[in-house]
Order: sequence, then C-alpha cells, then structure tokens
Amino acid sequence: MSAVPGQMSNLQLRIISAVILAVLVLGFTWLGGFTFRLLACILGALMLYEWFTMSRPVSGGKNQLLASAGFALLALALVLYFPAPYAFLVLGVGVAATIADAALTKRSYWAAGGLAYAGLSAISLAFLRDSDHPGLIAILFLFAVVWATDILAYFVGRSVGGPKLAPSISPGKTQSGAAGGAVGGVVAGVILAAAAGLSGLGQLAVIALVLSILAQAGDLFESWVKRQHGVKDSSAIIPGHGGVMDRIDGLVAAAFALYILGTLSGGANTPAHGLFAG
Repeated sequence: MSAVPGQMSNLQLRIISAVILAVLVLGFTWLGGFTFRLLACILGALMLYEWFTMSRPVSGGKNQLLASAGFALLALALVLYFPAPYAFLVLGVGVAATIADAALTKRSYWAAGGLAYAGLSAISLAFLRDSDHPGLIAILFLFAVVWATDILAYFVGRSVGGPKLAPSISPGKTQSGAAGGAVGGVVAGVILAAAAGLSGLGQLAVIALVLSILAQAGDLFESWVKRQHGVKDSSAIIPGHGGVMDRIDGLVAAAFALYILGTLSGGANTPAHGLFAG
C-alpha cells in the first residue's frame, strides 16, 4: 500500500528523529563534564517516568514518589561530582528504601526496579564520559557499537527474515537481524577505535561483540517489561520511535557492561582510562 501523498512514512519519521537526536546527543558528548552528566540524569529521569507510567496500575504513587526522591538524590550526587562509590551508595539506599516500602504496603517491586534501571544507566554514562579524552572515545565507541547494531539488525532482519529471535517477547526480531547487528556493531567499534588511534583492536573487537549482544538483550528486556504491562511503546515522546526507553534500551545495557569492564582496569571513577587511554 502506498503512502498517502504529503504524509510522512514511519521510516522517514524514524530517520529524521534519529538524526536530530544523534546530533543533540553528540553535541552533549563533545562537551562532556557537567553537561553530559546533566544529559545522563535527564535521560535517567525520563526513563524512570516512563517506567512509572507503564507500571502505575501495580505500583502505588507513594512508592513511586519514594523512588523518585531516590533518583533525585542520585542525580544531585552525579552533578556535584560525588565519587562513584558514593553514587552507588545513594542508589542502593534509594532502592532498599523503595523495596522496604513496597513490602510494608504490599505493593509490587516495579518502582524499585525502575529506580535501579534508571540509576545504573545514569551512573554508567556519567562516569564513562567524565571530561577527558578517554571518556570521549569510550562514549563514541559505545555509540558506534550500539547504533550500528540497532541499524543493521533492523535492515538485515527486514531484508533477510528467517526464524524469530524471541517470538514470545518481541515477535518482530529475527535471528538474522541479531547476527547482522552483531557483525555491524563489531565492525563499527573497530573502525572507531582504529580512527582514534587505539591499540589492542582485537580486544576491543571482542568487547564490541559483547556490547552488541548485551545491547540486543537490553532491547529484549525492555520489550519484556512492556509486555508485562500491556503497552506497545514506553511513551510517545519521540516521533516515530515511541519513548526514551524504546530508543536507548540497548544503550543503557551496553553502557553498564562497558562501565563494569572499564572499572576492572581503570577504576570506578575513571573506567574509560583502562580501555581507551591509547
């Protein structure tokens, strides 16, 4: 069926929205420091809002308010440059308090889960970027892998088709798309690393593969969350894409994984230094 003249197709709308978002995010990424930390907190807050909107029928307003207060304190800790252990402590206390309140009021634990999801995402992104050159390369590497995975999985899946990846969770995703996305993610990551003059391209290729797989797992997790609450999109904030969670579900999973890998070699406060210092 042809599109109605003068009416933009969903694919065109997706592309335009994606380009605009990419330009904005890359601008914040280039600036780094406080500006990027603020972006990480805004994204986390929007994801938490969408999570609450989806789960409101089973998680009470008071419980969500407590989780919101916990995220607000975490955001304050991040923009004030508290060390990573303190940021995790603030998040841990917030999640524990939300769980305790849910147990006492016999509500579900969805609000606590949302706080953990949004909080870990904000922490990972904030400390990966920071304000130095390794942080810039780390985030660009993350973007290259996740965006290439997303794009290749979409187009390979549509053109090749074949067996479904997880039909009970996300009927549209195929095994061919997952494989194409993984290949695209590795190639994009290696190209970015080579262009940045990094050594150890073999190790970074393996890391890119891990991030690509986890990004797709993060996408499936968000699809599972939406199915639990009977919604198609997390919200309608982004034209053609749905909500913020719909757009960065894979990114947040990969960001947390990259933060953990970086922490093992570069430390919790400077995770990018262990993998992207040159």
